[in-house]
Amino acid sequence: MRSSDLISMSLGSLFKRKIRTCLTILGVVIGIASIVIMVSLGIGLDRQAMEMIAEYGGLTQITVTPGGGGMDMGSRNVGGSDPTAYLLTSKSVKDIASMPHISLVSPILYVDAVIRGGRYERSGQVKAMSLEALKEKYSDFAEGGLPKEGDTLAFIFGNMVKKDFVDYKTKAGFWDTGKMPNIDFMKSPLFTIFDVEAYEEAKNPDSSQSNSGGKEENAEGQLQKKGPPKKYLVPAAGVLKGGEEDYFQYSYDVCCDIEAITPIITKVFRGRPIPGQPTNKNGKPYREIFYNELLVIVDNVDSMEETETAIRQMGYNSYSNTEWVEEERQSARQRQALLGGVGAVSLLVAAIGISNTMLMSIYERTREIGVMKVLGCRLMDIQLLFLCEAGLIGLIGGLIGNLLSFAISFIINTITKATTSVIPGWLALAGIIFSIFVSIFAGYIPSRRAMKLSPLSAIRNE
Repeated sequence: MRSSDLISMSLGSLFKRKIRTCLTILGVVIGIASIVIMVSLGIGLDRQAMEMIAEYGGLTQITVTPGGGGMDMGSRNVGGSDPTAYLLTSKSVKDIASMPHISLVSPILYVDAVIRGGRYERSGQVKAMSLEALKEKYSDFAEGGLPKEGDTLAFIFGNMVKKDFVDYKTKAGFWDTGKMPNIDFMKSPLFTIFDVEAYEEAKNPDSSQSNSGGKEENAEGQLQKKGPPKKYLVPAAGVLKGGEEDYFQYSYDVCCDIEAITPIITKVFRGRPIPGQPTNKNGKPYREIFYNELLVIVDNVDSMEETETAIRQMGYNSYSNTEWVEEERQSARQRQALLGGVGAVSLLVAAIGISNTMLMSIYERTREIGVMKVLGCRLMDIQLLFLCEAGLIGLIGGLIGNLLSFAISFIINTITKATTSVIPGWLALAGIIFSIFVSIFAGYIPSRRAMKLSPLSAIRNE
C-alpha cells in the first residue's frame, strides 16, 4: 500500500467519526499544552535565575584575591625570600592570562579618595581597573561614556552614587535627610583628594594630638603639620544608566582606568606607604603596586571549574558564581522534571482516549478489516493503517497544542510583566514529536488486535 493511500484512508476514517475524533484530539491538545507550558515555566524561571546571577558577578567571571593571607594587604608586613609570592602583581596578570580558556584578565585596585562637588563630598573607595575590564562591565550609560586610552583621569559614576555624598559642613546627606544632593557629575567641577588622612587632619587639626597622621618629621625629628593635601580636578567620564531607585550591581561604583590613576597616587604618596598597600618588615613601601583583586573572564561556563582549580594551585584565592550556577542548574532540572511530569499526566489520559478510540474503530470496522484480508491486503498494511490514524491524531493534537501553548505563554508573560514562560523552538518540536510517539504507542495494541482478526469471522460480523 502506498504512503499516499495510507494517509488518505486514515484521514477518511477519522473524518467519518468527527465528534469522537475531535474529542480524542482535544485530549491530546490539552496534554501537549500542559507539558509544554509546564516545561516553559521551568525554562523561564531558570533563565530569570541565570540573569540574576549574571547581574551579581556574571556566569564566566572569577575574582582572584591574594593567597596566603586574604584580601587585606594593608595589614600585612611581607618578608621572606619572595615577599610577593602570594600577592597579586603584574606577573600574576601575565601568568593567568597565559592559561587556556581566558578571555580577559584585569587588575583591580581600590584607592581611598574624597570627591568634592560644590558643598558636597564623598569619602570612599575608587575602583580602578583596565579599560578592557571597564568595557566588559560598564556598557549602559545615561550620560557620557567610557574613557579612551591615553585620556587623563576621569571617573565613571554609578546611578546611585549621589546618595553617598554629604554636605561637608553639616555632615548630612541623603540617608539623613531623604533629599538627593544637588550634584551634576557631568557639569559640576569635581575635585579629588587622594591623601585622605591629611585631608581629615587639615579639617580637624586639633582632633588628635597623639596621632601623627597628616604630619611629617623635620631634620630634628620633631613632628610638624603638613600643608593641605593637593586637590585634583577629575571630571566625570560618564554616569551609568538607571534611576535613583534602580539598584544594580554597579549602582554605587566609582570607577576609573587603572593606568590613569596609578601615576597620580604614586606621586601623591612618594616615599610613603600608599594606604592599603603592604610594607616590608621595616615598614617601608615597595616600589611595585600590588592589586587588591584580579578580574578574570573565562570564555565559557564549562571551563570555570577547571580554571578556578588552576588559579588556586598557583597559590591565590578565587571565588565565582560556579557553585551557585550548578545549584541553579540542578534545581532547574528538578523543576522541569516535576512540572513536565504534572503535564504528562494529562497526556497519559489522552493516550488512554486514543486507545479507546482505536478499539472502538476496530469493533465498528470489523467487516472492513475482514474484506481487506480476503482481498490479500498484508497484515502489516492493516496495522500501519491504524497506527497512521493514531499518528495523525497525535500530529494534529500536537500542532494545535503548541499554538495553544504559545497563546497561554503570552498571557502569562503579559500578566507577570516578565519572561516567566519561555518556549524555545526545540521544545515546540519536541512537543509535536512526543505527541505523535505517544499516540502511535497508544494505538499499537489496537492495531495488533486488528491484525489478529480472523478474515471469515470478520466478514460474518454484523
